[in-house]
Amino acid sequence: MAAERSGKPEWYVAHTYSGYENKVKLDIEQSIKNRGMEELIFEVRIPTQLVTELKNGKEKRYEKKLFPGYVLVNMIMTDDTWYVVRNTRGVTGFVGPDSKPVPISEEEIEALQGKATKEVVIEVNVGDTVVIKSGAFKDSIAKVLTTNPAKKIVTVGVDFMGGERKLEISYYDIKKI
Repeated sequence: MAAERSGKPEWYVAHTYSGYENKVKLDIEQSIKNRGMEELIFEVRIPTQLVTELKNGKEKRYEKKLFPGYVLVNMIMTDDTWYVVRNTRGVTGFVGPDSKPVPISEEEIEALQGKATKEVVIEVNVGDTVVIKSGAFKDSIAKVLTTNPAKKIVTVGVDFMGGERKLEISYYDIKKI
């Protein structure tokens, strides 16, 4: 059963089968057009984040879903809009108590947009062995001691003159062996 019509658009979260988010988004958008519901359902969104992954010294960028298995729908809740979204193939229900849709606040939507920033993922972990690709220690073998994704650096230990020397190096200047 749908919630009472509020008269104003609000954001609702629909649960989907994981991996079907894009299909569900397209199907809801198609239903909106087919049924002429553009005045009631305004936007369907899949929150994503741009991720940069470093593999073998090369950047690979892709969109990562922040919440796999969920889509956001900005709509005026009525029996008809509830029915269209809920009966879209791949939708398992709305988020809320007893599957009754509960709108999420504008603050929560803004927080989601704030999370849709760039994230760097690197393929090395603490303890991995790497080769330094530039600088005074170019071609030296090192062991990863710490990683700092926020600064895009790693601390490595390099054998130097009979002892271990710690260096902070950019993700871009190492290659995993």
